[in-house]
Amino acid sequence: MPFIDTNSLKVTERLPGWYGRYFHSSSMTFAHYEFKRGSSIHEHFHPQEEVYEVIEGELEVTIDGAAQIARAGLVAIVPSNVRHSVKALTDGRAIIVDYPARHDFD
Repeated sequence: MPFIDTNSLKVTERLPGWYGRYFHSSSMTFAHYEFKRGSSIHEHFHPQEEVYEVIEGELEVTIDGAAQIARAGLVAIVPSNVRHSVKALTDGRAIIVDYPARHDFD
């Protein structure tokens, strides 16, 4: 499948306030999220490297204890096996990419 219509993918509320559409390439997982102000992703870690590309709005991303605001033009890159958490400061949209793929996200 060289082309995917992300608008046709099923929407899943993975965590309260995080509405995602997921797909995979042969080596990466892509999550297109709409998030609601005040929602959060608890502190966790995983073996995948993870990139947060905010399209609209603001996310406070804490990586290994250091917090910074990700917004359009400022990407957050989480190394593999590093603790991180996220808080939505506004409503918005983001694309989150994991490498290697996370097949627990479908």
